[in-house]
Amino acid sequence: MNKVEQLIHEVAMARNEFIALIENINEQQAAFKPSPDEWNITNNTEHLFWAEQGAIFGMWKILYTIRNGTATRTYESEHKDWTVDQIIAQTWKEKEQVPAMAAPRLGGTLVFWRLSLVGLQPLLEAFGKELQDDELRLQAHPHPISGAMDFQQRIEFLRFHILRHKGQVQSIIDKIK
Repeated sequence: MNKVEQLIHEVAMARNEFIALIENINEQQAAFKPSPDEWNITNNTEHLFWAEQGAIFGMWKILYTIRNGTATRTYESEHKDWTVDQIIAQTWKEKEQVPAMAAPRLGGTLVFWRLSLVGLQPLLEAFGKELQDDELRLQAHPHPISGAMDFQQRIEFLRFHILRHKGQVQSIIDKIK
């Protein structure tokens, strides 16, 4: 397994953990809000969908613009060689505001958003087949909060982000039971 495949596999494992956690949650449980300013399980899942869809789209778009010469091919950035944890620690506030493009906005059912989130894995895997190991450290599109990230950091962020929301959802589930 090459590095790209390993990174994509790690995202798949995180996604599977999240999906398994919400698999048996009914719609009433999914709508439970621990407090007025917190998201419910459906909100968390919808947010994960929008955030990841945007990230996959952005990575694919910038990869092709780099390859066709309309974007700069560079390995340099303010976060070069940083781990995702270091980037988050330096760029996120205690309670970060979600970018509008990744905000839950449609509502609906947990089952819809769960299946939509599952449906992103084949897109990520297809992108992974396009991305070469020697392109992992090329600068990808910037993250809306954290700024500059390379392709490896962007894929690692997907895993981090899913697991972060898994923890938030687990906290909600613990309050339901």
